[in-house]
Amino acid sequence: MQASLLSAAERRRPWLLLSPTLAALIFLMVIPIIIMFVYTFYTFQTAGVETPSFNTGNWHEFFTDPYYHRFLLKTFRIALETAVLCGIMAYPPAYFIAMSRFKHKWLLLLLLIVPFWISFTIRTFSWIHILGEQGVINASLMGLGIITEPLPLLYNEGSVIMGMIHFLLPYVILNIYVSLEGIDRNLISAARTLGCTEWQAFREVTLPLSLPGLGAGLLLSFVLAAGSYVTPQILGGRSDALFGNLIFNTIMKELNWPMGSTLSIVLLVLLGILAVIYSRYMGLSTIFKGLSR
Repeated sequence: MQASLLSAAERRRPWLLLSPTLAALIFLMVIPIIIMFVYTFYTFQTAGVETPSFNTGNWHEFFTDPYYHRFLLKTFRIALETAVLCGIMAYPPAYFIAMSRFKHKWLLLLLLIVPFWISFTIRTFSWIHILGEQGVINASLMGLGIITEPLPLLYNEGSVIMGMIHFLLPYVILNIYVSLEGIDRNLISAARTLGCTEWQAFREVTLPLSLPGLGAGLLLSFVLAAGSYVTPQILGGRSDALFGNLIFNTIMKELNWPMGSTLSIVLLVLLGILAVIYSRYMGLSTIFKGLSR
């Protein structure tokens, strides 16, 4: 009897330890999402006024109006471009840090996370002083006589992608670094012993084993870019707004909470499906390891 009571207490102990975290998740994430989902069936009357009647009009409008589809496709395209560029740019520094024999490797990681000490908004605004008409690039080119009038480097799709790369690149580097750091160096040595060149050892051993980290970085950068609002708002023009900006305008400017909730749920579901697919084939543990560095 006592043994059964002890086993029951031991079974409850993990749940008791997890209860604060579970309560926070339920009250701060699950319940708000449920409330937002319920709002999708409300009927919008006028700015800030809606009636709690069960109505699928908001969903019908989303699925039938190509205006929302264009925003969604554009957002996913820009997010994909950003993720691919982040992956290409992140792999070399991650490989250098992981394979470096520098005694104080932690200094390299410290330099990598230094940008996080500065506000993301301030870092985004800094691009205005770099890409603007009176920014560093245009001022330097005009001072050297290379151009006679400022180049349109700001308030376009390119500046939005550049700003998001600036924000997301450290995350991708960390995820790839974690994957490279976990590779057994004996496997590389064995490949070299069997006659592989340094490039062949990288191609046949290092690169395949680091793909989970690369995939995690790509997923993380894609999801964060697809849900981005600040960067397109600051660095983009009117034609460069993304789905996050559309949600913001629908809720904050039009005060159309039912439609804004519908768009938010759509984005949440689509990105959730992507994360589930990745977790099914790759697992999310690499992302969490990278973020914990």
